Amino acid sequence: MLNIENISKGFGDQILLEETGMQINPGERVGLVGRNGHGKTTLLNIIAGLDHADEGRVSIPSGYRIGMLSQHIRFEKSSVLEEAMRGMPEHEKDHYWKAEKILAGLGFSNADMQRDPHEFSGGYQVRLNLAKVLVSEPDLLILDEPTNYLDITSIRWISQFLISWPREVLLVTHDRGFMDNVVTHIVGIHRRKMRKIQGDTSKYYLQVAQDEEIYEKTRQNEAKRKKEIEQFITRFRAKARLANMVQSRIKTLSKLDNKEKLAELKNLEFAFNSLPFAGKQVLTAQDLTFGWEADHPLFKDFSLTVYPEDRVAVIGKNGKGKTTLLKLLNGSMEPQNGWVKPNPGVEHGYFEQTNVQTLNPDFTIEEELLLTHPDLERQKVRNICGAMMFEQDAALKKISVLSGGEKARVMLGKLLLRPLNLLLLDEPSNHLDIEACDAFVEALNAFDGAVVLVTHNEMFLHALANRLVVFKEEGISVFDGTYQEFLEKEGWEDEGPVKQKAADTKPEKPALSKKQLRKKKSELVAQRSKELNPLQKQITKIENGIEKREKRLKVVNQALLEASESGDGGRIQDLSKELAALEAEVETLFEDLEEKTDAADEIKAAYDKDIEELERC
Repeated sequence: MLNIENISKGFGDQILLEETGMQINPGERVGLVGRNGHGKTTLLNIIAGLDHADEGRVSIPSGYRIGMLSQHIRFEKSSVLEEAMRGMPEHEKDHYWKAEKILAGLGFSNADMQRDPHEFSGGYQVRLNLAKVLVSEPDLLILDEPTNYLDITSIRWISQFLISWPREVLLVTHDRGFMDNVVTHIVGIHRRKMRKIQGDTSKYYLQVAQDEEIYEKTRQNEAKRKKEIEQFITRFRAKARLANMVQSRIKTLSKLDNKEKLAELKNLEFAFNSLPFAGKQVLTAQDLTFGWEADHPLFKDFSLTVYPEDRVAVIGKNGKGKTTLLKLLNGSMEPQNGWVKPNPGVEHGYFEQTNVQTLNPDFTIEEELLLTHPDLERQKVRNICGAMMFEQDAALKKISVLSGGEKARVMLGKLLLRPLNLLLLDEPSNHLDIEACDAFVEALNAFDGAVVLVTHNEMFLHALANRLVVFKEEGISVFDGTYQEFLEKEGWEDEGPVKQKAADTKPEKPALSKKQLRKKKSELVAQRSKELNPLQKQITKIENGIEKREKRLKVVNQALLEASESGDGGRIQDLSKELAALEAEVETLFEDLEEKTDAADEIKAAYDKDIEELERC
């Protein structure tokens, strides 16, 4: 069991973690979520011993081994297989078949395993680092964005590998579907604290939203209660006969916490600027052929028509030609045979994985956007900066100091600056956090134009795609249907068609319709009023009685003063008796008022809770 106790960590004025902690218990697979820049990678480095907390401690059992995926490339062996075997435990140094199995799952062919690691692309070199961590069989496996350089079949393979992992996993990924499929628990970094729940990301984010809603309503109710108590104390502090009630309220007031209003957390909220298009076809590609080697084309005689409002997902293993196809559709590369023709009136935007390299590191975010489109007003550019979460002075940050995720947001901002009716997107989600990915999916769904998207993110595929361009071993083809339909009818070569799982649990109670919800809410409101009305009438009657007697008290006090000045002993005696009786009646009425008010508050709270539950439905 790994235990993190009351750690704090900051850099300069920025506090990432503040007196917070959590445990990872035997066999748990934990997904770590939080916004970019809120401390996920810092926490992983602290656990792995690559960084240290400012305060608090990380307790690790004796002999407990931690393996962490490194983005640092350093190879010592002359073949991929030998390099992968360097990570194996001492007692399994000769068990090369275990390394072969993992390398194959990550997309290395038998021939690849004998090649020099330095011959591979950066993505495959990171995969080799991943293989070295997996074969080392640590007690805790720490993976920071392991899917960034994996193709879709490798992602599906590693998902099953991690599910069967017998020890602990701590995982950071922007791929929400992958995380939900693998983990048993979620730990979120939110407002400098860690929060752990059993379940998936949906359950975690729902719990956070409910907690914050409850906190805010509690804060408002306590502020209202505090104000009422302060008014009571001010009004009756001078009443000697009510001194006990005033003191009681002063004690109550001292026990109430001063809850601060939660600071608003900015979310990525934007919409692509849609340009109307009246034609029936947005883009046509006919008989495309392309290959880096003449005898081995990536694809041959491929044709595709993109229609308005299409959501075409390009999927398949790495190295098969997905990015190349997108570049051909964009016009940044020429096919060896065939042609690509966008229809008149088509304006397209292009996002590529390596496009962030085109950003000028010496420019500010605002300057980068302005110089890309110098005809635009500065205020519009500032608005786009705000939509990309670069508000106010953040828009003046230099490109050189931005993280990978922030640079990706700048590239997306450049797409928002002009009206478009076709988006060509190559892995746009790689450097976005989960919240930003969710916002990005919503923006693509709302876009009125067509989208052609290269992605390995299965959440994107399920949420967006209505047609697929599929790269398989036997070639390239178009599948007219959703990603789920593709999995059920064709599937991937290594898996075959995936049958839809029959429900193995009892059917959930059907959700109420909006009409039923309104009816139920009206019934609760009516029932609440039925119970409260008698109490409200009694409370009003008591308040009127108190007011009437307080008015009489003023008259009696004035008369008693006059009688004292005139020396009328008999009248003084009569007025004193009336004054004592009035003060006793007022005190009794206040006690009765407090009792009835508390009863009314309990009834309101009970019904308000039921009504809030309905509203969440």
